[in-house]
Amino acid sequence: MLAGGVGLYATNEFLTISLLPSAVAEIGGQRFYAWVTTVYLVGSVVAATTVNPLLVRCGPQLSYLLTLFVFAAGTVGCAISPSMEVLLVARTVQGAAGGLLAGLGYGVINASLPDSLWTRASALVSAMWGVSTLLGPAAGGLFAQFGLWRWAFGSLAVLTAATAALVPGGLSHGRPSRSAVATSRIPVWSLMLLGAAVLAVNVAGVQRTAIATAGLLVAGAALVGCFLVVDRRVRAAVLPRAAFGPGPLKWMYVTVGLLMAATMADMYVPLFGQRLAHLVPVAAGFLGAVLAVGWTLSELLSASVRRQHVVVRLVTAAPLVMASGLAMAAVTYRTWVVALFTVGAGVGLAWPHLSAWIMGAVDDPVEAGAAAAAINTVQLISGALGAGLAGVVVNTARGGAVASAARGGDVASARWLFAVFALLAMLAAVSTLVLRRLSRVT
Repeated sequence: MLAGGVGLYATNEFLTISLLPSAVAEIGGQRFYAWVTTVYLVGSVVAATTVNPLLVRCGPQLSYLLTLFVFAAGTVGCAISPSMEVLLVARTVQGAAGGLLAGLGYGVINASLPDSLWTRASALVSAMWGVSTLLGPAAGGLFAQFGLWRWAFGSLAVLTAATAALVPGGLSHGRPSRSAVATSRIPVWSLMLLGAAVLAVNVAGVQRTAIATAGLLVAGAALVGCFLVVDRRVRAAVLPRAAFGPGPLKWMYVTVGLLMAATMADMYVPLFGQRLAHLVPVAAGFLGAVLAVGWTLSELLSASVRRQHVVVRLVTAAPLVMASGLAMAAVTYRTWVVALFTVGAGVGLAWPHLSAWIMGAVDDPVEAGAAAAAINTVQLISGALGAGLAGVVVNTARGGAVASAARGGDVASARWLFAVFALLAMLAAVSTLVLRRLSRVT
């Protein structure tokens, strides 16, 4: 059930990326191309902060049923959207439910499995991204090929209903004590600041002047800083208290965030694949899924490693592998298959071990649950900020690749996109070095 929830979330992402060129061609709104992914991620970020309170108050079974119902409603909204504005609203609803589905997976892993299985369980849940790379692009590309992109969302709604039918037999009603419910609160202030920061960065991507773009980027960074200050002081917080202490936990979150943000260069691959390499929608969709294939395969292999010194070396090398793949993609689109696979392989090397380290970094059971749930929150907000940055880079290079395709802006935009995100991967390499120095695992 946990893997299935993540599978719906991941399939929807790849499905939508493959369908976007066809959807935009029918309903318009090209300038807001990146926003179709952005609002989905914003909704995911906002909802992900409520995972722990939802589990505490409703229990696993009811939490999943409510979340799947909302996800199905948003999916149907996407299928019947007459305009880009309606599609964006439906994608926000979808994103909110998707963020809960992904976050519930990590929360239940931490609560129900022994720590010896955390690495493998995290890898199994994340492996659903690999399954989705086959289902999402294949279905999305085929539906787009025949001009039936709306029916793709309809089929996803049917899958959601089928998953909901399995929940009663797969998850328990179990609820914690009343005292636990009383202490579980939704982090409203942190939630608002995170949402505002993501919106500011993504609004920057559709501005027409450099001054407005720079101002909104600065505002987004300031809001993230405010979130960290507020989250440290309020009782209802997103991050565990240990994340603000002297230990390595905060650097684990920083590394996870930078790795996730660096992968968001992939969101423009299907678009550039059609425009630069003249690929049909099906092929362009699969090209966009190559990164996730590399992620899944390397993650499954890496999760079986048990020697701690080898694990530390894998985590340290992962950002460098990603940076090399992104740099390769910046040189020419002819190497994108190898380059994107390399990027995915890099993040897969580190992800299961970073997840297990975070789950085991806190001794207090309540704080440990918050630490586990925060993995998905950090992942989603980093993805949303990365998507916004991708929109800024693409729309800034030569006046915006989407708007300036006739002037040959796509090549320059693609190169700038991968080059900038290679720098993000290098920042992650720095954070892994700091983590290695501070961590007890050396």
